[in-house]
Amino acid sequence: MKHADLENALSLERFGRYLAWAAGDRDRAIALYGYNTRLSESLYTPLQTLEVVLRNRIHSTLSQAKGDAWYEGHASVLRVPYQTQQTAKAIDELIKAGKSVTAGGVVASLTFSFWTTMFNKDYETLWQQILHRIATPSAPRGLKRKSFSGPLTRIRVLRNRIAHHEPILGWNLHRHHSEILKLIGWLSPPASIWCRQNNRFPHVYQDRRISLSRLPYP
Repeated sequence: MKHADLENALSLERFGRYLAWAAGDRDRAIALYGYNTRLSESLYTPLQTLEVVLRNRIHSTLSQAKGDAWYEGHASVLRVPYQTQQTAKAIDELIKAGKSVTAGGVVASLTFSFWTTMFNKDYETLWQQILHRIATPSAPRGLKRKSFSGPLTRIRVLRNRIAHHEPILGWNLHRHHSEILKLIGWLSPPASIWCRQNNRFPHVYQDRRISLSRLPYP
C-alpha cells in the first residue's frame, strides 16, 4: 500500500494530525492511526454496557415512582427543554414508522446525552428524592449526584470522539476506562461481570503514555 493512497482516503487534515504526532514519519503515522482504531474498537464494549445499563436503571427507577411514561409532560420530571424536544421527536419517529409508541421504544431512541443530562444541577432535587435509587445496594453508600455527573461528562466526551472517529491517543484512557467500569458496577453487578469478561481494552491498551509530538494530554 502506498502512503499517498491512504492519506488521500483519510483526508489530509485527518491524517496530517497523525503525521505531525509521528514527527513526519509516515510509517509511524499509519501505525498510530491503526492503534487509535483498535483502542476505539476495544472501548465499544464498556461504553455500550454503560449506556444501556444507565438508561435502563434510570427508566426503571423513574417508572416505579412516576409511571412508565415519566418522560411526558404530565409527570413533571424533565427540566431541560432539549430533553423534552428529543422525547417528542422519538415519539414522532415511532409514529411515522408505524410502530407502537411504547416506553421501551422511546427510551431506546434517546441519546446518551439525554441520559447524562439527568445528572446536571437541574436534577438535584430529583436525585435526592428518587434518582439516587439507581445505585444498587452493593454500591458505596452516600453517593451524590456529582458522583455520577463528573465521570459521565468525561465519558460522554470520549464516547463522542470515538463515534466521530476522532483521535483518542494521548488521553488518559486508563482513568476513563476505570470510571466506566466503576459506574457499571454501581448500576449493575451482573452487567459489570459480563463486561469484564468480554472487555478487550486491557489487552489492547499499552499501559503507558505514547510519545506523540505536539499533543496535549487531556
